[in-house]
Amino acid sequence: MDSDLYRLTRPTEYLDHESPTVRAFVDKALSAQDAKTDVDKAIALYHAVRDGIRYEVYGADLSRSGLKASSVIEAGFGFCVHKSIVYAAAVRSVGIPSRLFYGDVRNHLASERLRELVGGDVFRYHSLTSVHLEGKWVKATPVFNKLLCRLYKIAPLDFDGRSDSLYHPYDELGRRHMEFLQMHGDFDDVPYEQVVGGIRQAHPLLFASSARTAAGSLVDEAGPHPTA
Repeated sequence: MDSDLYRLTRPTEYLDHESPTVRAFVDKALSAQDAKTDVDKAIALYHAVRDGIRYEVYGADLSRSGLKASSVIEAGFGFCVHKSIVYAAAVRSVGIPSRLFYGDVRNHLASERLRELVGGDVFRYHSLTSVHLEGKWVKATPVFNKLLCRLYKIAPLDFDGRSDSLYHPYDELGRRHMEFLQMHGDFDDVPYEQVVGGIRQAHPLLFASSARTAAGSLVDEAGPHPTA
């Protein structure tokens, strides 16, 4: 591995994979799978983050300390920004280079209340993770967990370790779900002021305080719940 790729396996302020919390999360995820290759490990960790960290926009901590991978794991929930950080840290912990990717998206399936707080259907600084596997960079989005997908009638997004895993453009009923409008690119670590400042500037009503989003529940706002 060349020096540039090796640098992208190192812990950072936010991708603190040397912490006991991140190590325990990774060990638990990999011990449950027969993950031998880097691709196997990346897939196992993808599912651990997607379904093991609850996706929730409300009540999310966007402080510097709250965005550390270890803090997100301890909290047990977060939205795309948080979950992409956990995944980037997790794969780095097993020697897989990773970066954080940000882009603005149009989300057509947000709840009515979330649309009001966001100010429409465009969300700034949607986040996912770029991982280096088998000699190339691929994008992975371990964001919406299976239950939330069922509630919002979205097919769960999988990752095969070899091709980009982005949001499906349509939901299970054929309605458009999400589209990328502007790409901000890849970053070695969280560009905190750019990302959190950008979200706060674009969506001020979403914040209950300077660093935490408004209270609520995406599950409750999804309407009648299917049997688990």
